[in-house]
Amino acid sequence: MNIDDVKRNAFAMPLTSPAFPPGPYRFLNREFLIVTYRTDLDALRAVVPEPLQVTEPIVKYEFIRMPDSTGFGDYTESGQVIPVTFEGQAGGYVHSMYLNDEAPIAAGRELWGFPKKLAAPSLTVERDTLLGTLDYGPVRVATATMGYKHCALDPASVLAGMQAPNYLLKIIPHVDGSARICELVRYFLQDITVKGAWTGPAAIELAHHALAPVAQLPVLEVLSSAHILTDMTLGLGTVIHDYLA
Repeated sequence: MNIDDVKRNAFAMPLTSPAFPPGPYRFLNREFLIVTYRTDLDALRAVVPEPLQVTEPIVKYEFIRMPDSTGFGDYTESGQVIPVTFEGQAGGYVHSMYLNDEAPIAAGRELWGFPKKLAAPSLTVERDTLLGTLDYGPVRVATATMGYKHCALDPASVLAGMQAPNYLLKIIPHVDGSARICELVRYFLQDITVKGAWTGPAAIELAHHALAPVAQLPVLEVLSSAHILTDMTLGLGTVIHDYLA
């Protein structure tokens, strides 16, 4: 393989058998359980990078089922999104993500900078309850429950919330272990169809774990919940701040 072949074919690792295909990445019947809770403001400010700004002590804990996703197949993920502002515009900073499929872990980290780690999340319906769990190895680190489809939400307001910008901190190391890329990335969900949205009574419990530290943003009060079913495309990102420039 000559130099021109490498340059023409290289887009992801490994070179001759990439862990994921080129996009676009379309998701059908993508299902969310989102529990919004109040937490400690100082704990939030300790983990959100400037120039993003935290204005409220709020966290959105998400469980997401993706049964049909282009190039990634069928998988589930779970993690925390922190409401922030950037230059006065409201959005969400993705703080943690845990999932059970190599392809979206590799693509998420390499392309966008999603903070993805391998774990075992699940989202199921248990009789009258929507149940989200996250296990890291044999340890249960998150459990969320919600009454199943108790009350419909306005699809237009749900759509507006999903169209807000999202932010990531992308870090790729140099061969000497230092940061070669350290960028704040903004991305959007695109071509969204809200197929259903509901709310209901909800609860969430987080446990401490050294390598899955979701409980470092403690649950002080559950504020709301949402169960959302959508089709969407995950848009590629843009760099809005280079920390190494």
